[in-house]
Amino acid sequence: MPDTRHEHALIVGAGPIGLACAISAKRRGLDPMVIDSGAIANSIVGYPIGMRFFTTPERLEIGNHPIVSSGPKTTREEALMYYRGVTRAEELRVQTYTRLVDAAPAAAHIACTVETRHGQETWTCDRLVLATGYFDHPNTLGVEGEDLPHVSHYFREAHEAYGLDVVVIGGKNSAVESALQLFRAGARVTLVHRRAEFTKSVKYWLRPDIENRIAFGEIAAHLGARVCQITPTHVSVQTAEGSKVEVQADRVYAMIGFHPDFDLFERIGIEYDVDSGRPTFNSDTLETNVPRVYLAGSPTTGRRISEVFIENGRFDGEKVFGDLESRERAQELYRSINRPRGE
Repeated sequence: MPDTRHEHALIVGAGPIGLACAISAKRRGLDPMVIDSGAIANSIVGYPIGMRFFTTPERLEIGNHPIVSSGPKTTREEALMYYRGVTRAEELRVQTYTRLVDAAPAAAHIACTVETRHGQETWTCDRLVLATGYFDHPNTLGVEGEDLPHVSHYFREAHEAYGLDVVVIGGKNSAVESALQLFRAGARVTLVHRRAEFTKSVKYWLRPDIENRIAFGEIAAHLGARVCQITPTHVSVQTAEGSKVEVQADRVYAMIGFHPDFDLFERIGIEYDVDSGRPTFNSDTLETNVPRVYLAGSPTTGRRISEVFIENGRFDGEKVFGDLESRERAQELYRSINRPRGE
């Protein structure tokens, strides 16, 4: 029987923050293994085709590798090329389509159950870093019909919706941007948002666009409304006035956000607040209440995932693998981004 595979450091998540953690580890003499249930930068793979990042290119950089963009903002495709390139340049060991199922910390090591393309395996590691993000775990509406095949929590491309009746649920950037793209691709769009106004975080160039499209009747909208049921042909909506309307829908996009993998937290034994989802961890080292298990990036914030982006989470590897000086420098860089992570 073959020996159990052992890694000094196992990083779960090959997104920008997980890769940045791997670079921090490698520059300190470790050769970490990075695994991901999808592709490299899998969350970015799921972004709409042609999307441009809101942040400026230099804040997407990891490992001091410059990113090259054709315009002032980096596109989805440019970012994917960049993170592939960094992985090659740093000679990072990355095993894609490999999922962490469970982890059981013991005195000598951490035993990890992983699901690879070839079956389930048991690995051990000295240090486990969860940089798993949130994109695999969408928030749900909790209504009948949400699991129908024409309902999705992800939006990739508007072209296929030409001539269709489409309902977009949500009021943040992803919902607003999806609604606008669908409208311009020739879909008949209705937007449903539970609040009376769009969130303040909606990008400054999107807000007047969506408000004008609604004002001109080009996009129908139910604000302050609630989805009650989804059928194969309609979405039942309770309006702000209390009446119910049936909105015709060939496709439904429930763009209502995501959350970390709380089930994985529980299986490993990571404590977290049930209401906020915030886990227990050392803010200096990012080590959780489970010894030798660390968090990096958005899993540290619970349900407040908007507190961590690539531009500030990319410093977390220095906290996990660095010395006191490195951690203090990372904390100062973190603060300079001016997106404070709540205590």
